[in-house]
Amino acid sequence: MRRTRWRRLGALAAGAAVVAASVVTPAAAAQDEIPDVGEIVHSDNMQHLANVPKQPPFDNQDAYNSDIAFTGNYAIVGNYDGFTIFDIKQPRKPEIVSTVHCPGGQNDVSVHGDLLFMSTDYPRTNDTCVSEPTEGSDPNGWEGIQVFDISDKTAPKYVSAVRTDCGSHTHTMMPDGDSVKLYVSSYSPAPELPNCQPPHDKISIVDVPIDTPEDAKVIATPVVFPDGGNPGGENPDGTQRSETTGCHDLTVYPEKKIMAGACMGDGVLFDVSDPADPKVTERVQDNENFAFWHSATFNNDATKVIFTDELGGGGLATCNDTFGPNRGANGIYDLTGEGKLDFQSYYKIPRNQADTENCVAHNGSLIPVQDRDIMVQAWYQGGVSVFDFTDAANPEEIAFFDRGPLSEDENITGGSWSAYYYNGYIYSADIQKGLDVLEIRDPRTAPAKSVKFDEFNPQTQPSY
Repeated sequence: MRRTRWRRLGALAAGAAVVAASVVTPAAAAQDEIPDVGEIVHSDNMQHLANVPKQPPFDNQDAYNSDIAFTGNYAIVGNYDGFTIFDIKQPRKPEIVSTVHCPGGQNDVSVHGDLLFMSTDYPRTNDTCVSEPTEGSDPNGWEGIQVFDISDKTAPKYVSAVRTDCGSHTHTMMPDGDSVKLYVSSYSPAPELPNCQPPHDKISIVDVPIDTPEDAKVIATPVVFPDGGNPGGENPDGTQRSETTGCHDLTVYPEKKIMAGACMGDGVLFDVSDPADPKVTERVQDNENFAFWHSATFNNDATKVIFTDELGGGGLATCNDTFGPNRGANGIYDLTGEGKLDFQSYYKIPRNQADTENCVAHNGSLIPVQDRDIMVQAWYQGGVSVFDFTDAANPEEIAFFDRGPLSEDENITGGSWSAYYYNGYIYSADIQKGLDVLEIRDPRTAPAKSVKFDEFNPQTQPSY
């Protein structure tokens, strides 16, 4: 989601109990009608196994669920106010193990062994979990990376924090021997922000020693755009594209020593042979349909890259006839043997959403199937979509899960923020509704059931 101002928490609502999912309305993949408020629809090959509603202190409209990381039998779901650890040993009955209240937004998370890393992107009075929001003009305001010890999943411990320029909107974890490197994405500098000064055409690299995480520190701030990125401007249809002032999200493929960056107005490829010194090898722009380059995913062979366009910053209803099939979509590129990105097609969910539903391409991951390229992806209130892009020029949705709008009268930010496939199941962090567990039953994805990971950070892409 696009960076916005911090909002104070509203009054806490009564906590809802963990509930088993119930299928309300099975639907064919050619679903044409918009579901009613709260109604669940899905393709015949998708099953809704469970839902765990947000629990106190996150059970309010301003406490957005965000990204997910996985380790063993646990899913860790970030929230603008902290994070929750779920036991998913029984996917049909996920259980909350612990909740850490640590406001900061977006609180995107990644995990490595017993360490959890979390991004803070709103200025705070200090770097602890008992801080208060402060103004961006406060020179003592803190934003950056927080580190936790989660060796005891029932009682995570705060370890350390590292300030990064312009905060940490997202971060990407890169294993590097006895330490991990965190590539920190941040943007939107302004002269009145003392800790976020323009120009800001860079990323920050935080080194975290595994045995002494309290010694974490920034070791480099490589400039991605020494000559400036996309200057922004008006697309042919009159909509605006973003000026590049940093990166929104990075996805690293450690085995292949490459990284893809979605950097506001640019799509970027890096060589990360030296994890502390990434080198830009390719840049592309789409000045016809893209508004805000948001995230990136390689296929398993690293012969394709999917970039997402978060038109409207995650708060706009773009899945309708007004915006059409190419705006707020994915851009699918072939990655040639010469290291060049060659555009092939757009992919957008084929089901119109209500004008009160924020809907646009967002976070997803591959479903690990050899010889095919299949991805599951969150679309906010557009739900969860599974699509096959083996033929990059002709991507096709093969499964979906969707809820009706949160309201018929107003656009309330909600829906699936992140949807990832992990060890046989799809886990979706719904901004308002909590954690959903889905299962796809389709011959095209069946081989993925045999692929098991001990740890999974979607922005640290594994091979299979």
